[in-house]
Amino acid sequence: MRLRPPDNRVSPRALAQWGLEYLLGWAVVSGLAAGAAAWVDAAGWSGIPSVLRARIWWVPPAVAVFGLVASCVAPVWRYRVHRWEVSSDVVYTRTGWFSRHWLLVPVSRIQTVDTDQGWFERLLGLATIRISTASHEGSSKVAGLPADVAVRLAGELAGRAHVLRDDAT
Repeated sequence: MRLRPPDNRVSPRALAQWGLEYLLGWAVVSGLAAGAAAWVDAAGWSGIPSVLRARIWWVPPAVAVFGLVASCVAPVWRYRVHRWEVSSDVVYTRTGWFSRHWLLVPVSRIQTVDTDQGWFERLLGLATIRISTASHEGSSKVAGLPADVAVRLAGELAGRAHVLRDDAT
């Protein structure tokens, strides 16, 4: 038996958010690669084969090109996989890269619902909701939602969780 995918995709603006986050991360990594190349070049380390020392300045551009490609491909891949759905009694999410992670959180087990907005999210009008249960594995998050949807959904889930609360926690 296979689980059907959740009904809702995240906002298409999440592509821009994730792309900007990956670009920023890869820019830092590229800068570190350039610093390491300068250090190796200036130190003239004898422990590194001369063939590698002669090509040490190929590393930063190679890292930058890989980061640029990853920053274009990863958000699209993530957008295609990440989905969410809220029914009357369950919050259902699907995430993952190479392996898929389906999570069904009973609304009656929800302890807190938080809405977060990082600065890229704020810039793009997006937000993330974090759903916490007593179990670490039972907690979930939905990133890349329009801010108004996230706020409305958080209030709705908190209200439903209060009504459906069971005594098992």
